Amino acid sequence: MFFIASKIVFFCIQPSTVAFLALAAGFLCLQFKRPKSGAILLSAGFGIIVLFGFLPGGNILVLPLEQRFATRVPDVPQEKISGIILLGGFEDGAITDSRGGLALNESAERLTETLRLARALPDAKVIFTGGSGSLFGGEGMGSEIRKFFVDAGIEPGRIVIENLSRNTYENAMFTKPLVNPSPQDKWLLVTSAYHMPRSIGVFRKAGFDVVPYPVDFRTRGRGDAIRPLDSISAGLARTDLAAKEWIGLFAYWMSGRSTSLFPGP
Repeated sequence: MFFIASKIVFFCIQPSTVAFLALAAGFLCLQFKRPKSGAILLSAGFGIIVLFGFLPGGNILVLPLEQRFATRVPDVPQEKISGIILLGGFEDGAITDSRGGLALNESAERLTETLRLARALPDAKVIFTGGSGSLFGGEGMGSEIRKFFVDAGIEPGRIVIENLSRNTYENAMFTKPLVNPSPQDKWLLVTSAYHMPRSIGVFRKAGFDVVPYPVDFRTRGRGDAIRPLDSISAGLARTDLAAKEWIGLFAYWMSGRSTSLFPGP
């Protein structure tokens, strides 16, 4: 129920949807001779588009998330690593089902960096965790991801697939019993930098102490806080991405699924 509710609620309150609804309601108010209400709603809708579509509002929201654990992709660890945990969210299941292969989205760096780590750390297990995150169901991409790693030269015996989790909380809860970590083990957690605070919070809550390995940075650094976006659609997409994480952090903390509101090192 939490999964379904979170999907519906966020779709309704994400900034791009709010902007559209404000503009639509504003035009309706004008049609029904409510000029004051219409002007307020239209101003709000256009204000969101300007602030977060053109101006760097989205970058300002993303930067604290991305800077929380590291300012760049870490070097390959030199100490012994027990395993590498790859969080799903980079795969495009609908395109994969229709076209074959393994279709990837903008978070593809999660997969490529995990492969780089797996080749550099030949004794480490490689764990993929992620089922279908779609509200309307669908199959997870576990078998395709296993095939990708095997084709890339990773020994099949090193690969562990968790293909049922639908969100970050379930990633942690379903992965821990699969790998049964001991206190002396070191497990790398690979996910997008903006998603790392929420991920670390839920893994800590599950009693699984992991080492953050953030990848897939969307900003170049603090300078992006004053640098306009290339397009309105890109700005709104980045804002929706950041809003999802901030809302997720609050919701996970309030529901007891994370150790703190804004987990850090």
